[in-house]
Amino acid sequence: MAVGILLMTHPGLGAALIDAVEARRKLPLVCAAFEVPTGADIDTLLPAASAALRKVDGGEGVLLLSDMQGSTASVLAARLAHLGTPTRRVSGLSLPMLMRVLDYAEQPLEEMPATAAAGARNGAILDGDG
Repeated sequence: MAVGILLMTHPGLGAALIDAVEARRKLPLVCAAFEVPTGADIDTLLPAASAALRKVDGGEGVLLLSDMQGSTASVLAARLAHLGTPTRRVSGLSLPMLMRVLDYAEQPLEEMPATAAAGARNGAILDGDG
């Protein structure tokens, strides 16, 4: 049993991030992307998003990673969090965030949001003199 990862993003982003990780290594957790068009109707998408959530749930809950707080994808992720499957949500998805979570795949769901946030913070580097 393991935590699943569901990326809730604008079109093209989630699948590209998963592809970027898979080009470097085998995924240690089940990961999927659910891509949400801007302005899409959340009630219409909820059944398909719920099915995507159940598909990645390895029995220990699902970490929902959305690309931008307040986006339609993020709001949909918040709705998924109330359907009964244990979930935790983090916004601001980036490749360093996803890589960091997968580096600590053995963590329980409760610890993963802090790991994801650390990956995002530590993955953003300011270049000195350019």
